[in-house]
Amino acid sequence: MEFGRLPAETLDSIDFRLPKEPAFNKTVLKGKAVKDPKVYLGCAKWGRTEWVGKIYPPKTKEKDFLQHYVQHYNSIELNATHYKVYDEAGIKKWTTNAAGKNFMFCPKMYQGITHRGSLKGKDFITNEFFKGIIAFKKNLGPIFIQFNETFSPKRKEELFTFLRALPTDLQFFLEVRHPEWFAKESVRNELFTALSNINMGIVITDTSGRRDCAHMHLTVPKAFIRYVGNSLHATDYTRIDEWIKRMKYWLDNGLQELYFFMHMHDEATSPELTVYLVDKMNAAMGLRLIKPTFVTQQPGLF
Repeated sequence: MEFGRLPAETLDSIDFRLPKEPAFNKTVLKGKAVKDPKVYLGCAKWGRTEWVGKIYPPKTKEKDFLQHYVQHYNSIELNATHYKVYDEAGIKKWTTNAAGKNFMFCPKMYQGITHRGSLKGKDFITNEFFKGIIAFKKNLGPIFIQFNETFSPKRKEELFTFLRALPTDLQFFLEVRHPEWFAKESVRNELFTALSNINMGIVITDTSGRRDCAHMHLTVPKAFIRYVGNSLHATDYTRIDEWIKRMKYWLDNGLQELYFFMHMHDEATSPELTVYLVDKMNAAMGLRLIKPTFVTQQPGLF
């Protein structure tokens, strides 16, 4: 992911501290831990050739990447559906790899809906998108709706009308990137309140160059976190340490579902940081999350 990327030499000067817990979250979390919260962790893609010989066996063919990915993670932030509308048959090919596993696909809404022109008049393509993804059935996690940096609050009524028309039997999370969504408290609160009223989540994106996107608000008792690391820079680990504290606080206070997606500007090193994250989460929160198992031991990792 390139969003929020900064030169490596500037990272030590960035304030990576997470914002204080928003008062808004008290209207969402009930203050008491739920029994057996759902916790999922994954990456954005399984098709990483850099992982062959690392967590995928040597000489693994691309068509077999997913069957190996599900051995290391229990979810995927599925970017593939952002670039193509898949039919039911295509989706079912993926789900066969997750048979018998508690694995969630979290498909990103097709860019032809979110990134091209008005949101009005998109009924046909939106319905075609849904026809495909409902084939995930029990393996369907939240649907991730992203708008790019040019989509500003000036289009809020268009946005809210579109979101209110979406199926209510599916879980959605929204990511907005235009800085004006976060610059003013009144605009932020209007967005968060509107989402809360329709039971829709808000994505929290933690990336170096856009600290405003790590807003820490919850509009439903579920969290969808997109963490963007910097190729195992020292700050990647201290940032994870902060997230451990916040996620534990949320789970202790009633968070029902947690989705954490590991990104890197260089995705080759995502598995290494995932191991650090999972070890910390399991120890702090009493979880039993799976983590990447390396084909060969990684220097300095274990």
